[in-house]
Amino acid sequence: MRDAGLDRRALVAGILDRRGDAAVVAGLGSPAWDCHAAGDSPLNFYFWGAMGGAAMLGLGVALARPTRRVLVVTGDAEMLMGVGSLAAIAAQAPPNLALLVLDNEAFGETGRQAGLTAKNTDIAAIARGAGIEAAFTVGGESGEGSAGPDVEGSAGVDVAALAATLFEEEGPVLCVAKVALSAESGSYPPRDGVLLQTRFRAALAGD
Repeated sequence: MRDAGLDRRALVAGILDRRGDAAVVAGLGSPAWDCHAAGDSPLNFYFWGAMGGAAMLGLGVALARPTRRVLVVTGDAEMLMGVGSLAAIAAQAPPNLALLVLDNEAFGETGRQAGLTAKNTDIAAIARGAGIEAAFTVGGESGEGSAGPDVEGSAGVDVAALAATLFEEEGPVLCVAKVALSAESGSYPPRDGVLLQTRFRAALAGD
Protein backbone atom coordinates (compact mmCIF):
# COMPACT_ATOMS: atom_id res chain seq x y z
CA MET A 1 0.00 0.00 0.00
CA ARG A 2 1.09 3.56 -0.62
CA ASP A 3 1.47 5.86 2.39
CA ALA A 4 2.82 8.51 0.02
CA GLY A 5 1.83 9.42 -3.49
CA LEU A 6 -0.15 11.90 -5.50
CA ASP A 7 -3.19 13.58 -3.96
CA ARG A 8 -5.90 11.62 -5.75
CA ARG A 9 -8.78 14.05 -5.46
CA ALA A 10 -6.66 17.08 -6.33
CA LEU A 11 -5.23 15.26 -9.36
CA VAL A 12 -8.67 14.34 -10.67
CA ALA A 13 -9.98 17.87 -10.09
CA GLY A 14 -7.01 19.40 -11.89
CA ILE A 15 -7.42 17.11 -14.88
CA LEU A 16 -11.19 17.50 -15.17
CA ASP A 17 -10.84 21.27 -14.92
CA ARG A 18 -9.27 21.00 -18.38
CA ARG A 19 -11.77 18.54 -19.88
CA GLY A 20 -13.58 20.86 -22.28
CA ASP A 21 -16.52 18.87 -23.69
CA ALA A 22 -15.04 15.44 -23.04
CA ALA A 23 -17.27 12.63 -21.84
CA VAL A 24 -16.13 11.01 -18.58
CA VAL A 25 -16.85 7.44 -17.50
CA ALA A 26 -16.08 7.01 -13.79
CA GLY A 27 -15.50 3.60 -12.27
CA LEU A 28 -17.20 2.65 -9.02
CA GLY A 29 -16.05 3.89 -5.64
CA SER A 30 -13.46 6.61 -5.20
CA PRO A 31 -13.06 7.42 -8.93
CA ALA A 32 -16.79 8.19 -9.16
CA TRP A 33 -16.72 10.24 -5.97
CA ASP A 34 -13.66 12.18 -7.15
CA CYS A 35 -15.23 12.96 -10.52
CA HIS A 36 -18.43 14.08 -8.81
CA ALA A 37 -16.48 16.24 -6.34
CA ALA A 38 -14.75 17.92 -9.28
CA GLY A 39 -18.15 19.03 -10.60
CA ASP A 40 -21.18 17.03 -11.67
CA SER A 41 -22.04 17.04 -15.37
CA PRO A 42 -24.53 15.28 -17.66
CA LEU A 43 -21.42 14.20 -19.59
CA ASN A 44 -20.33 12.16 -16.56
CA PHE A 45 -21.43 8.55 -16.28
CA TYR A 46 -20.84 7.07 -12.83
CA PHE A 47 -20.61 3.37 -12.05
CA TRP A 48 -22.24 2.26 -8.81
CA GLY A 49 -21.66 -1.42 -9.54
CA ALA A 50 -20.61 -3.67 -12.45
CA MET A 51 -16.99 -3.66 -11.30
CA GLY A 52 -14.63 -4.06 -14.23
CA GLY A 53 -16.97 -2.52 -16.78
CA ALA A 54 -15.80 1.10 -16.94
CA ALA A 55 -13.12 0.63 -19.60
CA MET A 56 -15.46 -1.30 -21.90
CA LEU A 57 -18.20 1.30 -21.57
CA GLY A 58 -15.63 3.96 -22.39
CA LEU A 59 -14.62 1.99 -25.48
CA GLY A 60 -18.23 1.74 -26.60
CA VAL A 61 -18.83 5.46 -26.15
CA ALA A 62 -15.60 6.33 -27.99
CA LEU A 63 -16.58 4.14 -30.95
CA ALA A 64 -20.15 5.47 -31.02
CA ARG A 65 -19.06 9.12 -30.76
CA PRO A 66 -15.73 9.34 -32.64
CA THR A 67 -15.71 13.15 -32.56
CA ARG A 68 -16.06 13.29 -28.77
CA ARG A 69 -13.08 12.80 -26.46
CA VAL A 70 -13.76 10.11 -23.86
CA LEU A 71 -11.89 9.72 -20.58
CA VAL A 72 -12.29 6.68 -18.33
CA VAL A 73 -11.31 7.30 -14.70
CA THR A 74 -11.02 4.05 -12.78
CA GLY A 75 -9.11 2.31 -10.00
CA ASP A 76 -6.36 -0.29 -10.10
CA ALA A 77 -8.53 -3.13 -8.79
CA GLU A 78 -11.35 -2.43 -11.24
CA MET A 79 -8.92 -2.18 -14.14
CA LEU A 80 -7.45 -5.56 -13.23
CA MET A 81 -10.92 -7.09 -12.91
CA GLY A 82 -11.61 -5.97 -16.48
CA VAL A 83 -8.04 -6.40 -17.73
CA GLY A 84 -9.19 -8.15 -20.90
CA SER A 85 -10.73 -4.86 -22.01
CA LEU A 86 -7.22 -3.56 -22.70
CA ALA A 87 -6.82 -6.05 -25.54
CA ALA A 88 -10.17 -5.02 -27.01
CA ILE A 89 -9.25 -1.34 -26.73
CA ALA A 90 -5.91 -1.95 -28.43
CA ALA A 91 -7.59 -3.92 -31.23
CA GLN A 92 -10.20 -1.22 -31.87
CA ALA A 93 -7.66 1.58 -31.31
CA PRO A 94 -10.10 4.49 -30.90
CA PRO A 95 -8.06 7.70 -31.27
CA ASN A 96 -10.43 9.61 -28.96
CA LEU A 97 -10.14 7.35 -25.88
CA ALA A 98 -7.96 7.81 -22.80
CA LEU A 99 -7.88 5.98 -19.48
CA LEU A 100 -6.69 7.28 -16.12
CA VAL A 101 -6.08 4.49 -13.61
CA LEU A 102 -5.86 5.72 -10.02
CA ASP A 103 -3.54 3.24 -8.35
CA ASN A 104 -3.27 3.33 -4.56
CA GLU A 105 -2.02 -0.28 -4.49
CA ALA A 106 -4.89 -1.30 -2.21
CA PHE A 107 -8.45 -2.59 -2.22
CA GLY A 108 -9.79 0.66 -0.84
CA GLU A 109 -13.48 -0.25 -0.81
CA THR A 110 -13.20 -3.55 1.06
CA GLY A 111 -10.85 -2.87 3.94
CA ARG A 112 -7.69 -1.42 2.45
CA GLN A 113 -5.98 -4.75 1.97
CA ALA A 114 -2.77 -4.63 -0.07
CA GLY A 115 -3.60 -4.81 -3.75
CA LEU A 116 -1.92 -6.68 -6.57
CA THR A 117 -0.12 -3.59 -7.84
CA ALA A 118 1.61 -3.32 -4.45
CA LYS A 119 3.60 -6.40 -5.47
CA ASN A 120 4.64 -7.27 -9.02
CA THR A 121 1.72 -6.17 -11.19
CA ASP A 122 2.31 -3.23 -13.54
CA ILE A 123 -0.88 -2.12 -15.27
CA ALA A 124 0.93 0.13 -17.75
CA ALA A 125 3.15 -2.78 -18.78
CA ILE A 126 0.08 -4.99 -19.22
CA ALA A 127 -1.52 -2.32 -21.40
CA ARG A 128 1.60 -2.05 -23.55
CA GLY A 129 1.65 -5.83 -23.85
CA ALA A 130 -1.96 -5.69 -25.05
CA GLY A 131 -0.94 -3.23 -27.74
CA ILE A 132 -1.60 0.19 -26.21
CA GLU A 133 1.70 1.91 -26.97
CA ALA A 134 0.91 5.14 -25.12
CA ALA A 135 0.71 3.53 -21.67
CA PHE A 136 2.76 4.99 -18.84
CA THR A 137 2.96 5.60 -15.10
CA VAL A 138 3.26 8.89 -13.22
CA GLY A 139 3.91 9.55 -9.56
CA GLY A 140 5.84 6.32 -9.06
CA GLU A 141 9.40 5.43 -8.25
CA SER A 142 12.28 6.70 -10.35
CA GLY A 143 12.29 4.97 -13.70
CA GLU A 144 8.54 4.47 -13.97
CA GLY A 145 6.74 6.20 -16.78
CA SER A 146 9.53 5.84 -19.32
CA ALA A 147 7.04 4.93 -22.01
CA GLY A 148 5.01 8.11 -21.55
CA PRO A 149 5.43 11.84 -21.98
CA ASP A 150 7.64 13.86 -19.68
CA VAL A 151 5.01 14.95 -17.19
CA GLU A 152 7.01 14.58 -14.00
CA GLY A 153 7.51 17.85 -12.16
CA SER A 154 9.09 18.96 -8.90
CA ALA A 155 5.69 18.79 -7.20
CA GLY A 156 5.06 15.26 -8.52
CA VAL A 157 3.16 15.70 -11.77
CA ASP A 158 2.60 18.56 -14.18
CA VAL A 159 -1.18 18.30 -14.22
CA ALA A 160 -1.60 20.59 -17.23
CA ALA A 161 0.77 18.44 -19.29
CA LEU A 162 -0.93 15.24 -18.16
CA ALA A 163 -4.38 16.64 -18.96
CA ALA A 164 -3.17 17.66 -22.42
CA THR A 165 -1.96 14.12 -23.01
CA LEU A 166 -5.24 12.59 -21.84
CA PHE A 167 -7.48 14.97 -23.77
CA GLU A 168 -5.43 15.76 -26.86
CA GLU A 169 -2.98 12.98 -27.71
CA GLU A 170 -4.12 10.45 -30.28
CA GLY A 171 -5.40 7.44 -28.42
CA PRO A 172 -5.80 5.03 -27.02
CA VAL A 173 -3.82 6.46 -24.10
CA LEU A 174 -3.51 4.92 -20.64
CA CYS A 175 -1.99 6.63 -17.61
CA VAL A 176 -1.48 4.89 -14.28
CA ALA A 177 -1.28 7.54 -11.55
CA LYS A 178 0.31 6.32 -8.32
CA VAL A 179 -1.84 8.00 -5.67
CA ALA A 180 -1.73 7.98 -1.88
CA LEU A 181 -4.16 5.76 0.00
CA SER A 182 -6.43 8.43 1.41
CA ALA A 183 -9.84 8.81 2.99
CA GLU A 184 -11.55 11.82 1.45
CA SER A 185 -15.19 12.30 2.34
CA GLY A 186 -17.65 10.86 -0.12
CA SER A 187 -19.13 13.07 -2.83
CA TYR A 188 -21.92 10.89 -4.07
CA PRO A 189 -23.49 11.20 -7.53
CA PRO A 190 -27.12 10.22 -8.10
CA ARG A 191 -27.83 6.55 -7.42
CA ASP A 192 -30.59 6.36 -10.01
CA GLY A 193 -29.16 4.30 -12.87
CA VAL A 194 -31.94 5.23 -15.28
CA LEU A 195 -31.34 8.93 -14.61
CA LEU A 196 -27.60 8.60 -15.12
CA GLN A 197 -28.03 6.67 -18.36
CA THR A 198 -30.74 8.94 -19.74
CA ARG A 199 -28.95 12.21 -19.11
CA PHE A 200 -25.63 10.82 -20.38
CA ARG A 201 -27.20 9.64 -23.62
CA ALA A 202 -28.99 12.96 -24.04
CA ALA A 203 -25.76 14.88 -23.51
CA LEU A 204 -23.95 12.70 -26.05
CA ALA A 205 -26.81 13.16 -28.51
CA GLY A 206 -25.90 16.83 -28.54
CA ASP A 207 -23.14 15.84 -30.97
